[in-house]
Amino acid sequence: MTVRTRIAPSPTGDPHVGTAYIALFNMAFAKKHGGQFVLRIEDTDQVRSTTESEQSILDSLNWLGLQWDEGPDVGGEYGPYRQSERSDIYAKYIQQLLDEGNAFYCFATPEELDEMRKQQMANGETPKYDGRGLLLSESEIKQKLDAGVPHVVRMKIPEQGVCTFDDLLRGTIEIDWTQIDMQVLMKADGLPTYHLANVVDDHLMAITHVIRGEEWINSAPKHQLLYKYLGWDMPVLCHMPLLRNPDKSKLSKRKNPTSINYYERMGFLPEAVVNYLGRMGWSMPDEREKFSVSEMIEVFDIERVSLGGPVFDVDKLSWLNGLWIREDLSIDDLAKRFTTWAVNESYLGKVLPLIQKRINVLSDAAPLASFFLEGMPSVTVESFEYKKLDVEQVRKILQFSLWRLEAQREWTLDNIQLDLFALSESLEIKMRDFMIPVFVAVSGKQSAPSIMDAMEILGPDMTRARLRAGLNVVGGPSKKEMKRLEKEFRNL
Repeated sequence: MTVRTRIAPSPTGDPHVGTAYIALFNMAFAKKHGGQFVLRIEDTDQVRSTTESEQSILDSLNWLGLQWDEGPDVGGEYGPYRQSERSDIYAKYIQQLLDEGNAFYCFATPEELDEMRKQQMANGETPKYDGRGLLLSESEIKQKLDAGVPHVVRMKIPEQGVCTFDDLLRGTIEIDWTQIDMQVLMKADGLPTYHLANVVDDHLMAITHVIRGEEWINSAPKHQLLYKYLGWDMPVLCHMPLLRNPDKSKLSKRKNPTSINYYERMGFLPEAVVNYLGRMGWSMPDEREKFSVSEMIEVFDIERVSLGGPVFDVDKLSWLNGLWIREDLSIDDLAKRFTTWAVNESYLGKVLPLIQKRINVLSDAAPLASFFLEGMPSVTVESFEYKKLDVEQVRKILQFSLWRLEAQREWTLDNIQLDLFALSESLEIKMRDFMIPVFVAVSGKQSAPSIMDAMEILGPDMTRARLRAGLNVVGGPSKKEMKRLEKEFRNL
């Protein structure tokens, strides 16, 4: 048997370090066993998926040196490797499940389902689908289908008993079927959900081992049942521990930068980042902390993974990055890396037009452009003091700006301007005053060359990270204040 593993990111946002973490372990496992590593794009969410996000994922994983044998960019015998291009394949298996009585049509409206869940919660029950679609007769179903009534397709779930499956790291896992919902397999738009597409693609692409995050453990019974319904053998499952913040909470962008692009823009070396990810819950046999991907693959053993939640500590990553810089880069290498990172012609070509009118001698460029070359600007609470804004207004401006910019699908100057001007108007704060906290968070100063142009150049990851850092400096909203701000933001 040829070992085949895969990574299946969804192109709906910034490339996440968690994606890289799972990709690394899938690649290492496949290469250690002389197999293949596949990259597949899970883009069935057509509302949120973007080609820009997909390209960003490919670029960031390539930057880290994580190479796949098959994928949307390199091809392969099991393509296509984008789910959006495989609709006809899924339709065939949906029909098979319906014909064999293992799936059923559900015509319930979103409003009806909301009311169902509210009633269940009022009764002290766990909210889940109540099986109402199973009560429809064949004639009723045909009548609704002929009339074009919107519907989804759900899978049948046993009403009693226990689902048992094996995990490579955790041994035998048991989950009561009563805890499993009747999962939607095909959405109203005709596209499959992750659960069906995942099972069909893994089987047709001959995936032998599914190595994924532990958040998918509760979905394993659904997947096992789909394999049974379709008459296929399920791949070996291995659920990796989730990355954690230093406070042991699940890794999140509110407490830690999570975008791979952020670490590239900060000036981390890809060798150090992937080295650090390799230490997340795993260790070399000789316990050394610094190692390359090839060294990891050479001695890789998945059973060395520890189930304790690995802590992603940026300070520890910075320390490891420093080792790589000092121990593995000659001065010539360091000069090349620095030039590639920040003072290359392409990057300077974007920055210099913003400061040229303020330059009398070339040395003037350094202070004017310094915030383009630094990580987090050094700011204090006093940096945000401004006579026309109180602290609460500063927090609101930073938080609302962050929320608006986090929702950006295309990071362009026009979109940045539209978002910030709209917020200024909605909050009834003059644009000049509104932008002061943004100037400080992004540049470290209350004035800087064309800050919105600068935000476009810095990119979404660095801009958002600086806004979060600024918000933390002025004291992030309390839980009570956050709820109030969320409600106000929704009503803008």
